[in-house]
Amino acid sequence: MNNGLTLPMWVAASAKAATALLVGRPFDQEQQIVVLDQQKQFLIPVCSVALIQGGSQAIGISRADSGINLDITKGLEVWVSVQWMSGFPLNTTLEKHAVASWLSILPGQGVGKHHLNGEICLSAFAKELLLLNLRPLVPLNQALQVEIIFPRGGELAKRTSNEAFGVVDGLALIGTQAESQISASPEQIQDTIQILQAKAAVCCHSDQFVFVIGENGFDLAVHLGIPIESIVKVGNWLGPLLVAAAELGIKNLLIFGYHGKLVKVAGGIFHTHHHLADGRLEVLTALAVAEGLPLPLIQSIGQAGSVEEAFLQLEAVNQDAAHALWLKVASVVELRSKDYVGRYGSFLLNIGAALFDKQRQLRWTGPLGFKQLEALGVDFKDLY
Repeated sequence: MNNGLTLPMWVAASAKAATALLVGRPFDQEQQIVVLDQQKQFLIPVCSVALIQGGSQAIGISRADSGINLDITKGLEVWVSVQWMSGFPLNTTLEKHAVASWLSILPGQGVGKHHLNGEICLSAFAKELLLLNLRPLVPLNQALQVEIIFPRGGELAKRTSNEAFGVVDGLALIGTQAESQISASPEQIQDTIQILQAKAAVCCHSDQFVFVIGENGFDLAVHLGIPIESIVKVGNWLGPLLVAAAELGIKNLLIFGYHGKLVKVAGGIFHTHHHLADGRLEVLTALAVAEGLPLPLIQSIGQAGSVEEAFLQLEAVNQDAAHALWLKVASVVELRSKDYVGRYGSFLLNIGAALFDKQRQLRWTGPLGFKQLEALGVDFKDLY
């Protein structure tokens, strides 16, 4: 295995090894994981499996390797416990965790849950992997309960922005592909440029493209109805990819991202990985001054422990001021991005910006971003 794999792949491998043991098959240290719509299959190492609870349950354990040195999931133990469900089809207790009539997926220790309903935070890709790879092992008259456990997930989740997106208690399983995308490495630039070139070649949707940063941005963009063929996931190397888009002759580009991330761009930081640069509170404070907010509000921003804390404090005191400030951030993202591209030549690229909040609600846009969302057919009646 030459490339690192996303967390859902390790979950699928642990689950498959445990399920195979439960149905009486011998343990295979390399699990073959099939990925829908991909030419190749993946052989993924599993550390161990065991029958527990008198043989009525099985557990598989793998150790995640994302291939990315800075990724917090590198070396994470991935435990998956499987057992047959009493009562088939699903009973009401497990209904909300069901992904099929024969499969229920539970969030165990260290696995992220949506704070509103307690459901496991699991991407469509992760569900698809489990359905595809476990179905051949499960008899037609049986239903399987799968419990995913990350022993260190709760501790590691504190170092992520999961909670900002309404995910609590652990790590979210939001991967959308098999192999890890190294968002903080130079290699990712060329990979993304190739994707951009391929999409630009067909000039989809009147040459309107959308750059999203991260899995949450990608998932929300698709949910809002933005055509997937218009979307390019750019990771953290935003600056060079803006220039690449301009050089390809793209005319309209929307930067779509979490407000706590794009505030860096408003400060002229075009590589957004937290290991490289931060300065978000300083940028937000400077923009609050430029927007003419009262001095006590500006001081509260500068003294906050985080951007999210500053935003919540400001919104609690003065909702209009908070809204105006984030509209300012979106507008400045557009201006800074245009200036950045302008350093490399004279291009006709129009760059808009749209920001979403911690509840994954689209909230603010710059002037160009507003027009671009309108052109994409996105319903943004609650924006203003």
